[in-house]
Amino acid sequence: MTAYDTLRDQLVAQPRTWLVTGCAGFIGSNLLEALLRLGQTVVGLDNFSTGHQRNLDEVRELVGAEAWQRFRFIEGDIRQPDDCAQAVAGVDYVLHQAALGSVPRSLDDPWNTHDNNINGFLRLLIASRDAGVKRFVYAASSSTYGDHPGLPKVEDVIGNPLSPYAVTKYVDELYGDVFARAYGVSAVGLRYFNVFGPRQDPNGAYAAVMPMWFAALLKQEAVYINGDGETSRDFCFVGNAVQANLLAATAPALPKGHEVFNVAVGDRTTLNQLYAAIREQVARWQPAAAAMQPVYRDFRAGDVRHSQADIGKATSLLGYAPTHRVAEGLDIAAPWYAQLFGAGAPA
Repeated sequence: MTAYDTLRDQLVAQPRTWLVTGCAGFIGSNLLEALLRLGQTVVGLDNFSTGHQRNLDEVRELVGAEAWQRFRFIEGDIRQPDDCAQAVAGVDYVLHQAALGSVPRSLDDPWNTHDNNINGFLRLLIASRDAGVKRFVYAASSSTYGDHPGLPKVEDVIGNPLSPYAVTKYVDELYGDVFARAYGVSAVGLRYFNVFGPRQDPNGAYAAVMPMWFAALLKQEAVYINGDGETSRDFCFVGNAVQANLLAATAPALPKGHEVFNVAVGDRTTLNQLYAAIREQVARWQPAAAAMQPVYRDFRAGDVRHSQADIGKATSLLGYAPTHRVAEGLDIAAPWYAQLFGAGAPA
């Protein structure tokens, strides 16, 4: 039995109250679903700037009416002190996922990225301190490693940030550390590495690569790869991120009060390999996709060439053990995207 198996049994036996910010978003809605399935009480906060009501509707359908009664939704903004105070009242654990993601978005609009990811983060952190929550877990980012060339990425060795988004995520870590030292706040930052899975939005100018490619191949549209396709990433299925959040929130007291952990699988997949794997999946519903070739274009500003995580720290201190590698994650994600785009039954 893994540490996560043990934790789930404990949570079912002794339910707690959780706040999930960004609960209508991709990772947030997956956290909401997992917690409600475990019998937990959940408060959700979202302003729908990037999240969607359809994600909440899907979770409600999946967990059922009885579980849904343990969820209280607040339509509010992490930049508003009153919304934050209302959201954290009576909460044991905070899982802070609300943010403006995307490196390109931050390059186009650095102010709003700063306002949400730093000002909003600090508002919620102060409210959590004042409410005396047991632990504040937040979405950090592998973008914090910046231009440091070393592989795999180890938590205490970072480089220079390459985008405003990366700056905001590093500042969040600094605030987490200061609040642990100055106020005794117990906080954990989870440096996500390219999380993917169901409910990741395929639409919009700043959609992530996997949902964009699923959408394009299912609709038989061109797929674009930035660079030569040999750029590599440590793609992490959302179920692994859910596990990391729950373990981080409930782990025993942390020696330094604030810790940062990589959340990934400790592997690398090139964009060319990823394209081939997604194309093979989509061909189950859209056979014509099997012959489609990608279109290569210039490298994207602010991107690093290679990324891979060392997950040893999370394994040793949290008991984190990824359950899904890329192939297993795609097996779960593909049917969700096929249904989203009305592809029908697989061929």
